[in-house]
Amino acid sequence: RGSCQDILLSNAPPGPQFPFTGVDDRESWPSVFYNRTCQCTGNFMGFNCGNCKFGFGGPDCTERRLLVRRNIFDLSVPEKDKFLAYLTLAKHTTSPDYVIPTGTYSQMNNGSTPMFNDINVYDLFVWTHYYVSRDALLGGSEIWRD
Repeated sequence: RGSCQDILLSNAPPGPQFPFTGVDDRESWPSVFYNRTCQCTGNFMGFNCGNCKFGFGGPDCTERRLLVRRNIFDLSVPEKDKFLAYLTLAKHTTSPDYVIPTGTYSQMNNGSTPMFNDINVYDLFVWTHYYVSRDALLGGSEIWRD
């Protein structure tokens, strides 16, 4: 379904939009936390190529599935109840595949002291959105908000 490969980072110089270097865990994402990943083939996806790409299903991920994102205001009461039940389930289900860092790379002594926690499926999505959009922590109490 795929093969593991070293992550290749771009050699392009950073753009002027971030005038700092070497201070943000996101600068060389994802190599700050890992340096190998799976490159999936066909319609497979996921950290181990064990899932089907969105819009595909079946044992070999060859069955097309039509996915429609609906407006929540157009859902019937039973459909809204089902949606809310799935959100509640996500809040009470520990992710079987992912953990989150609870410290920066430097706080982890350049990776030699791992700091990770399990996370539920819902909070994983919340954390991911926070992580990519948070301010840059420059060290000490300095924060870059641009």
